[in-house]
Amino acid sequence: MTPFSPVYFADENTLGLAKVLRHSGRSDFLSPGHPDLPEVPLGALDLEWMPIIGARGFVVVTRDRRIRTRPAELAAYREHGIRSVWIGAKRDMRPDEQAALFLRHEERIVREIIKRGAGPWALSLNVTGPRPMRLGEA
Repeated sequence: MTPFSPVYFADENTLGLAKVLRHSGRSDFLSPGHPDLPEVPLGALDLEWMPIIGARGFVVVTRDRRIRTRPAELAAYREHGIRSVWIGAKRDMRPDEQAALFLRHEERIVREIIKRGAGPWALSLNVTGPRPMRLGEA
């Protein structure tokens, strides 16, 4: 792992992933309803949490494919400089499988975060690792 340690925000689509990683001792995964993020309660809509997460510079971890293609969310994505890792496996994965996939490729993810810098940008993460995605790509 590099000395650089990003903070991740798991949206409600990856809430289970965040819980698995926090249970294992990670403190760098926040999610809606987390006590360290009271301004993002459970049930917060994408357009409600995006300005907060963008301003804090957190990296979003999600499975929500539509967040990058819906016009309002895409505009907010760009306006707030959202940086994200989309877990895009071919099949549905349990939270522990999502966590294992993330951990297997975390060093490469961190290198991409450093390389790409300020957002907006998106990465797709699958079994072969992270790859860049264009915003607006379905």
